[in-house]
Amino acid sequence: MKAAPRPLQIGLMVPANNTTMEGELLKWLPEGSSCRTLKIPRAAGMLTKETVPAYKASALELARQFDGLDLDMVVYGCTAAGFIYGPKGDAELASQLAAVTGKPVITTASAMVRVLEECGAKQIAVVTPYHDHVNERLTAFLGASGIRVKRLSSFEAANVEALGRITAGDVAQRARDTMSADCDAMFIACAQLPTHAILDGLRSELGRPVWSSIQASAWATLARGVKL
Repeated sequence: MKAAPRPLQIGLMVPANNTTMEGELLKWLPEGSSCRTLKIPRAAGMLTKETVPAYKASALELARQFDGLDLDMVVYGCTAAGFIYGPKGDAELASQLAAVTGKPVITTASAMVRVLEECGAKQIAVVTPYHDHVNERLTAFLGASGIRVKRLSSFEAANVEALGRITAGDVAQRARDTMSADCDAMFIACAQLPTHAILDGLRSELGRPVWSSIQASAWATLARGVKL
């Protein structure tokens, strides 16, 4: 009989406005897992290439609080920042966070690529809350791994307040409206968007893999946890 996965102790980093990821991540991790969450300061507007350098610097400074804590790993839960950094910059940030914290690091952006590769997706539909400049970076981020964004629909949230008002029902309907027969999978990008209550139903309804930033992070965390 296969043993149940052991509980994991996670250091989670999310934007200051994020109210979704900690609770949903823990629902996808083994019972008894816990999060020590640090919230990265940010302005009310959505992240851009102009604001992300200061945001990154704040994250690296804040991450020092994880040093010496009994954690299995650190999860960097800001998908948009990862897209803006690009694959090389996202990997560089993960290395820098690992150096600061002394822990293995999972980023939501890299977890997205890994889970889509795992399910063999080559052409996907995507739902995001982002504006064009981040959606373009998302498309390029996936394209670097040979995954094409065939269809993309965005809520185009004006600011973090608008982002926080998007419900799981809104996300589910947007996913239904965006998916098409020529897509291998659906990805819901952004760790603020609530998805725990809707993903299983969408998979059954659409008949294809459906993943979100938070569940992809949980999947990558579990995969890494098995190796610890």
